[in-house]
Amino acid sequence: MNNTFGNIYRLTSFGESHGAGVGGIIDGCPADILLDMDFIQGELDRRRPGQSRITTPRKEADKVEFLSGIYEGRTTGTPIGFLIRNENQRSNDYDNITEAFRPSHADYTYQTKYGIRDPRGGGRTSARETIARVVAGAIAKQILLQENIIIQAYTSQVGNIRLEGNYKDYDLNLAETNPVRCPDPAKAAEMETLIKEMKAKGDTIGGIVTCVAQGVPVGLGEPVFGKLHAALGAAMLSINAVKGFDYGIGFDTPTLKGSEQNDSFYNDNGKINTRTNYSGGIQGGISNGQDIYFRVAFKAVSTILMEQNSVDINGQNTTIKARGRHDSCVLPRAVPIVEAMTAITLLDYYLLAKATIR
Repeated sequence: MNNTFGNIYRLTSFGESHGAGVGGIIDGCPADILLDMDFIQGELDRRRPGQSRITTPRKEADKVEFLSGIYEGRTTGTPIGFLIRNENQRSNDYDNITEAFRPSHADYTYQTKYGIRDPRGGGRTSARETIARVVAGAIAKQILLQENIIIQAYTSQVGNIRLEGNYKDYDLNLAETNPVRCPDPAKAAEMETLIKEMKAKGDTIGGIVTCVAQGVPVGLGEPVFGKLHAALGAAMLSINAVKGFDYGIGFDTPTLKGSEQNDSFYNDNGKINTRTNYSGGIQGGISNGQDIYFRVAFKAVSTILMEQNSVDINGQNTTIKARGRHDSCVLPRAVPIVEAMTAITLLDYYLLAKATIR
């Protein structure tokens, strides 16, 4: 089982949803980086359950404990070990599915592949594993900020409610002023209403998170294997419930002629610039110095509080109805996870670029 992500800046995560805790080991982190521990905890607070009326009511403090790799607030260059303890498990909520497979979950595939699974909250396949990613991403963000690289994500669509403009049309700082994490207050209110409607019915809804990385220098990524957009795509598609990724104008590309979507260059007071950014800041797999922006599509949560047809571990037809505490929409809590995986990927490729011998 592959539990490690990255080339130089690497995260290995461990733990299960209803085990003792979730944690990780970060290797390849540069030494002598002064860390803001309050910032790291703040990122975890953005992801934690029970933060609003539209997220799962599971109550977890998600306080991070650093075990190694940090001395007097500075990284030492050695592996950074950390742990977040689980404190509010209700494992008996899953007693009725110990021998049945939840539709569209990893239950069947995991059981078939490994011959065993932890049914409590999905075990290792639970999105609670993403806590480790947020910690590693929070550290990566702080290192990237020293290079003036800023990453911001936001909810741009829930169900059929979507933002019509692009990221430049909004003040992205407004995303943190509402529980949906949408920078348009009016649309955010509509999205929140829709999520509450789904929750009342015991159903779920999906949507899209848009992410923007500004200040990324020219030269990150490789032209054949190791393309930057491929790495970002792999990072996003590793997040639970993600079903799609596109960057730049993405799937709008087929509707435009080459003359309409080419980003023409010009000399901007001695600096090469582009008049448009349909490419999304990446050309030929390599960053070109423009803003990198992309979209991540999340499916509706598979666990619904409604009766569904399924089969049990013996292949017999059965019906199941989930119990317990679950998100009706993952989008609000997914925003910091998308940012974290973006930061991990960009820092990894930044360090790779610095290490390349030319």
